[in-house]
Amino acid sequence: GKAKKDQVVYRNTAKQGDIVCVTGDLGSAYVGLQVLEREKQEFLVNKEMQPQLDSFEYVISRQLRPKARMDVIYELAELGILPTSMIDISDGLASEILHIATQSALGAVIYEDKLPIDKQTYDICINDFKLSPLTCAMNGGEDYELLFTIDQNDYEKLKLHDDISFIGFMQPTEKGVNLISRQKQIVPIQAQGWKSF
Repeated sequence: GKAKKDQVVYRNTAKQGDIVCVTGDLGSAYVGLQVLEREKQEFLVNKEMQPQLDSFEYVISRQLRPKARMDVIYELAELGILPTSMIDISDGLASEILHIATQSALGAVIYEDKLPIDKQTYDICINDFKLSPLTCAMNGGEDYELLFTIDQNDYEKLKLHDDISFIGFMQPTEKGVNLISRQKQIVPIQAQGWKSF
């Protein structure tokens, strides 16, 4: 494709103090994959069984029919906002924030209580799989939401957007890339997403 040079957003251009934003919700595609894998295993044992998927429609759709978030790209342009950096979330939030931080020669801080996790995703994590919703959001991948940074001056233009969450900020590289847990503990972020061949 083609783009105007002054409209291209890179991974390596975040600035210290920028606000870290994410579109949509995280972890749902991974949870959808877990549901499909479970049903597949049950089918392999009993070929007569019919998958029980009705109550998992949202998470399964997130796995099988991901949507490119071009809507947000156009909305940002209409608001006159050019993100300072951006990446899609294909390998999990942890991996992607590390890409932006490392390539921008910065650190970052993400707040657990700011992460957007859908209620169905949260409930399935806890009740069906005994998984940590945080782990699914940070490392699940394949959500194909957008992770981006904005200048603090652009916050007012976006603060009421119902599909963008403000989850942290960029900080000096020596402070590292960390998650602040709900208990206010500082946890270094490590990538556990997929590695491309």
